[in-house]
Amino acid sequence: MKFSLKMSLLLVCSFPILLVASQSFAEESQVPPKVGATASEFKLKELKTDREVSLQATLKDSPVVLVVLRGYPGYQCPLCSRQVGALIQAQKGIAATGAEVILVYPGLDAGLETKAKEFFQKHQLPKNFTVVTDPNYVFTNQYDLRWDAPRETAYPSTFVINKDGKIVSAKVSRSHGDRSSPQSVLKVLKSL
Repeated sequence: MKFSLKMSLLLVCSFPILLVASQSFAEESQVPPKVGATASEFKLKELKTDREVSLQATLKDSPVVLVVLRGYPGYQCPLCSRQVGALIQAQKGIAATGAEVILVYPGLDAGLETKAKEFFQKHQLPKNFTVVTDPNYVFTNQYDLRWDAPRETAYPSTFVINKDGKIVSAKVSRSHGDRSSPQSVLKVLKSL
């Protein structure tokens, strides 16, 4: 009887420590891709044509600037709109490097395509820009970019990926602002 009472007490006392340790480990293991890592393959649907866009297929022909927007957290993000506009203004320089820009618009599946079309209707996208949607955060979770808080979707992020699939630049913002500038993206692309 004494043995089972001691074991029960030990388990009850140890449980909070194990719980904290497992939560800490889980948080540490969820890290977005970093410079030097190989970018994980993804296949997402293009907004305009519904064709499948594959990272690996795109990298065969060009480096990729992968931009993860906030999607629709209950409103169209004005900072995302500003970021897309700035990239469009820099499109000649980006095109001169041979790079493709993939813009990821994440969100819940219901109504995502409609919200993405609403967001991009005011932007005239150049040929080397592709918009893909990320229904139910499959890609966002794969890249550990999910901003799981009320009225949030994904951490705004920009990755430059060379043709070998290596990430040569990574910027993950933990706020609405503090995003990669087109100038910093161009500097990296010109160094490839």
